[in-house]
Amino acid sequence: MRMSRYILIGMLLGFILYKSEAVSWYRIFEMFRFQSFHMYGVIGSAVISGIIIVQIIKRRQVHNVEGQPIVIKDKNKSIPRYLIGGAMFGTGWALAGACPAPMFILMGAGYSVFVVYMLAAMTGTFVYGLLRSKLPH
Repeated sequence: MRMSRYILIGMLLGFILYKSEAVSWYRIFEMFRFQSFHMYGVIGSAVISGIIIVQIIKRRQVHNVEGQPIVIKDKNKSIPRYLIGGAMFGTGWALAGACPAPMFILMGAGYSVFVVYMLAAMTGTFVYGLLRSKLPH
């Protein structure tokens, strides 16, 4: 029963992303070809909302559902790490036409081909886990 709220929030997020066309291959294609502002608006709204929410959490010392304070640690500011990771993520996103969350949404909407993409994403995550200790920090 405790997990039901998370399932409902996930379903709401999926519904919103699907209805806003944020999971549309065509919209993603337009974004990567700089033909439409639509996806930049969706992503920009998410970034701005995230910044505001994180600042509220930090300044008001918000607690999680178990009553423990939420602690957000500072990130390692290694620029090459983020450039390489961002380039890899963006390349995969452009090739697949979806990033991880939309893959689940599109599978739920009946696009069964995304099972292949999910298997590839999980394999990549597993390989990263194996190699993580050997990668530069």
